[in-house]
Amino acid sequence: MKKILASVLLVFCVVLTGCDSLRFAPSEEQKQNAWLHNRTTFAAVQAADTQDCSAELKSLTKLSELQSRAFVSYYGLPEELPQADTLQQILAESNFQLADTALAESAERPDGWQVADNVLELGIGICALLGGVYGTKAVGFLKNAKTKSQALREIIAGNELFKRRNAEAVQAFKDAHQTQSPQTRQLVTEMKN
Repeated sequence: MKKILASVLLVFCVVLTGCDSLRFAPSEEQKQNAWLHNRTTFAAVQAADTQDCSAELKSLTKLSELQSRAFVSYYGLPEELPQADTLQQILAESNFQLADTALAESAERPDGWQVADNVLELGIGICALLGGVYGTKAVGFLKNAKTKSQALREIIAGNELFKRRNAEAVQAFKDAHQTQSPQTRQLVTEMKN
């Protein structure tokens, strides 16, 4: 039972602190972009070596290429390697578009509500597998927590919709909620964001 309560607390910590530290797994586009970045930095190293430039610039390109290998290693190789054998292939417009797509995807974060729902579902599944009296009680507890979480989400969404549609009533709405505890206010503010 302690493990179940710890899991529930973990879910609420994620909801309260947000999902900024959580990220999606690298997409195929992000993997391709990391690999192309490595090919681009390698081409820059070759260009710096053949051109008359400073030793600092040559060192910078070599360091950049080495750092790029770490990105490829972290992201993993893509299923399909983009054409990047020549400078013209590397500088293709499609690679600029790929870089823009990868940048946009890298900024995405999971929705806190969805993370909480998924963790609660996982907890329900684990408790159902364990069975027994404690498992049954834990399933009921987690289902109740999920229902309350959904209800709170709907209440907050409804309140925000009401405030957008009734701008003249916003101050009265805020005044009506003055008796809320600081913890409740913080929780609602974090859930709205």
